[in-house]
Amino acid sequence: MDKFFNKIPFIDNVLKGIGQIMLQENRWTGLLFLIGIFMGSWQGGIAVLLSTVAGTYTAMMLKYDQSEINAGLYGFSAALVGVALSFVFQTTIVIWLLIIVGGALAAVIQHFFIKNKIPVFTFPFIIITWVCVFVLHHFTQIPPSEMMSAAVEPADYDDFLTCTNGFGEVIFQGGVLSGIIFFIAVFISSPAAALYGLAGSVLGAYISHMNGEAIDEIHLGLFGFNAVLSAIVFSGFKKTDGIWVLLAVVITVIIDDMLIDHNVLSEVGGVLTFPFVAGTWITLLIQKLFLSKTEK
Repeated sequence: MDKFFNKIPFIDNVLKGIGQIMLQENRWTGLLFLIGIFMGSWQGGIAVLLSTVAGTYTAMMLKYDQSEINAGLYGFSAALVGVALSFVFQTTIVIWLLIIVGGALAAVIQHFFIKNKIPVFTFPFIIITWVCVFVLHHFTQIPPSEMMSAAVEPADYDDFLTCTNGFGEVIFQGGVLSGIIFFIAVFISSPAAALYGLAGSVLGAYISHMNGEAIDEIHLGLFGFNAVLSAIVFSGFKKTDGIWVLLAVVITVIIDDMLIDHNVLSEVGGVLTFPFVAGTWITLLIQKLFLSKTEK
């Protein structure tokens, strides 16, 4: 199978781009993510493929660093743009075009930050999606998707499912099976990342519960997915990694709860992964300040 991907590196780059949604440079992780998305919605599956292909192809045409393309760094924000737009809106011709254009634009924005050595994670996806949702809501009559308009009934409460649902919601998937598949996908690439992500989802759910958030939404993983991503960023095998994971998750969840409680960003499609990005930035800054003091 490795020989197949070596012969067609573009497919490998696309799958790694999808895998990088949860910071995993792994084609099998990306493939499992794709399967989980298709299980939730065929439109979402096609959308994530189209947008990731658009982002990766754009990076190739603009002759960005090949090692960065191979690592999937120009695919993950593009992938999230595709799945987000197909989740929020019915997939009309306009939406399909925006999925492709948005995927390409995500790669260009990502390159700007990579070139300037700024760790922005999913920020290009956030900006593009916010702009698209705002414009489409105010200047078009495109109806919401069936997934967006349907009332989602949570499964019977289960600690493990609540945690894995946090993995699913990273890529807009509310199904129990998709969440489990996503957890396994991360685990086969990095057991430490998967387990820290699971712990982050648990902690995120607990803090949000203590903060009085709706229990059904907590069980669905809506207050866990940003925590999952923050935990994965700082995961590792050092003893201090756990401290940074804890700090990042707490900051992320506080930002998440605060924005949702005050109904901030509802006009542009919600918080998306912004709490993860903001919480991680703050933690990286604290980490940098701490390490600079210990080195003196």
